[in-house]
Amino acid sequence: MLRTALLPFSLMVSLSIPGLVNAEHPHAPEELDKLVVSVPEPLPHSNAHLQQHDIDAMQSSTSDTAALLENLPGVSLYGAGGVSSLPVIRGLADDRLRIKVDGMDLISACANHMNPPLSYISPDRLSELKVYAGISPVSVGGDSIGGTIIAKSKQPEFADSPDELITSGEIGTFYRSNGDARGGELAASLATQNFSLSYSGSTSKANNYDAGDSFKAAGNTAADRGSLDANEVGSSAYETRNHAIDLGFKLSEDHLLQLKLAHQDIPYQGWPNQRMDMLENRSNQVNLLYNGQFNWGSFETSLYREKTHHKMQFGDDKQFLYGTALGMPMETEGDNRGLSLKAEIIANDRDLFRIGTDLQRYRLDDYWEASGGMMMAPDTFININNGKRDRYGVFAEWEADWNQQWTTLAGVRHETVKMDADEVQGYNAMYQSDADAFNGSDRSQTDHNLDFTALARFTPSATESYEFGYAQKTRSPNLYERYSWSQNGMAMRMVNLTGDGNGYVGNVDLDPEVAHTLSLTANWHDAEQKDWGLAVTPFISYVDDFIDAQRCGNGGMMSGCSTSNLSLTDGFVYLQYGNVAAKLYGIDLSAEKHLHQSEKLGTFHGEAVISYVRGKNRDNGDDLYNIMPLNATFLLHHEKGGWHNTLEWQLVSAKDKVSEERNEQETAGYGLMNLRTSYTWQAVRVDFGIENVFDKLYSHPLGGAYTGQGATMSPTDVAWGVTVPGMGRSFYTGINYQF
Repeated sequence: MLRTALLPFSLMVSLSIPGLVNAEHPHAPEELDKLVVSVPEPLPHSNAHLQQHDIDAMQSSTSDTAALLENLPGVSLYGAGGVSSLPVIRGLADDRLRIKVDGMDLISACANHMNPPLSYISPDRLSELKVYAGISPVSVGGDSIGGTIIAKSKQPEFADSPDELITSGEIGTFYRSNGDARGGELAASLATQNFSLSYSGSTSKANNYDAGDSFKAAGNTAADRGSLDANEVGSSAYETRNHAIDLGFKLSEDHLLQLKLAHQDIPYQGWPNQRMDMLENRSNQVNLLYNGQFNWGSFETSLYREKTHHKMQFGDDKQFLYGTALGMPMETEGDNRGLSLKAEIIANDRDLFRIGTDLQRYRLDDYWEASGGMMMAPDTFININNGKRDRYGVFAEWEADWNQQWTTLAGVRHETVKMDADEVQGYNAMYQSDADAFNGSDRSQTDHNLDFTALARFTPSATESYEFGYAQKTRSPNLYERYSWSQNGMAMRMVNLTGDGNGYVGNVDLDPEVAHTLSLTANWHDAEQKDWGLAVTPFISYVDDFIDAQRCGNGGMMSGCSTSNLSLTDGFVYLQYGNVAAKLYGIDLSAEKHLHQSEKLGTFHGEAVISYVRGKNRDNGDDLYNIMPLNATFLLHHEKGGWHNTLEWQLVSAKDKVSEERNEQETAGYGLMNLRTSYTWQAVRVDFGIENVFDKLYSHPLGGAYTGQGATMSPTDVAWGVTVPGMGRSFYTGINYQF
């Protein structure tokens, strides 16, 4: 019996032609020079999978890797810097997702999470992106409750014969009118039959972008101060540079060794929804990978180290309002080392076993040098001192094809997460009582986390299939949730992982989050999967000890945790991380239809993606923060010869279910129209498009509070109640040449 892979309850479509792919994917690995990674391709509607051609089609329109996922069912984005959006899967984001880049478990080293994992790999370097949502297999990662995103860079190519030397290259450039965004990429490689060397580099740069028409009338008070043009969104400019060298060694037809070296330099990146901007982010990565195919199955490993140096301070827009004030320098040093091992064992025609381990050692120092007058002097403020977060995980998974109709998968993972931090200090004696309380606490914490997944797929006929199951997933707190310690109002405002303008303090006694998720995917399609398809996925998650935020009100004179903080309804507030009971539920739907095909007009096909999620705090009935409202995307594709054209219509409902605890701001519903076209001729590809065709003024529901202008260190000088506006009309074009 031919085996197939059950990669369950992830998202549902491949952007090329969603669902219209062959369901038969044998476990037997392909040749290494054709496909390096041995993990089989996912079944239709059980995994969102962006491949090289999908990424190429969107590369000219964005420099933000996370934005490539935006049109997938159940996926949305937290607003952030221009190349640093945070993906959200069914209401769960950031550290609640396991994000792996070439096997590396990357961690954001910043009190505002300005350097999320996907920001470390540029779109031009990608070969594929996979998303596993909700009930994800234990073999694709732990320490998460919302799903897994796997990003892989381009794989090496090798010559066919010993005396052959192959060379190749690629050069491209783009321009986007809104924000005067421009950049380019260059790649080159040479290879023999057993050795491959490649380089890739890219840069992108943009000024502040303009919002849709009439932003000034909607509340851009900073523009009235003369620092910005009427529609300009402050602190949204950026510049980024990425370099990578990849070496591949084909040890034999079945064994491949790779060494990947990467360097990132971001000289600046503004943040319209944070009180500071990123003024430097330097990262160096070393990653050694091995993939081997054996007669019993396959084995893969990744041994890596990443070091990050991160700085925050006022960017030009925020500094404008402070004049010559020195501001608030903040620095973070992160050191991330890890090892992952995974084996797939084909026991027989029915049974496949996966076993493996993940080891990670993470260290973080977050310190703020003295600056200016008595409030921030004479000492260095130590926010996190030698923070430690180490993970030791093991897993086992069993997949079985019982017959042509039934496939099951069951897996278990155990992780030990050990956390600790050394003693801290404030700028001066004003911070001493909080520092003493933290230093006197028991900061060493060890969590023993258990994940479990049980799934089944039933295929009664060639035109339908059903996948259903249950998962228990666990995540331990991050270092900022546990070890941010000061209740001083200014210090609290500098710790914010969500872009809501509020201030936060950690909680050493936090328990891990434990999510219990049920999901069902019903998939109907024509027998050949070439004409039409419909997939519907309802889901529900109950989360015990969900790490939410609760207002604090017992602090001293300079504390943000005042009595008035407990009842404030029209301003920024101060919160402490705490455990609550939560519930998230919703439905994802994707549909497609082949519409027309003729020699004269070409091919037309349509897609629709609709997603809805609701999140509730089960303890007090409040709505969870930053939950995407009902949204839909409709696409009409046309292809003829080298032309590919797309008309895209995005519809988003009003966000009126908001967190009262955080004074979250509502947003209005809106619709956006986008046009894209591309033409490919031999080795040349030209792209052109218009984003937000009608220059609509809107605020994305997950864009956060607009703190991009104002005296951001103050609790009141930033106007409360203004959301970050989305980008107005933008024309883009790009050209790419392969040689």
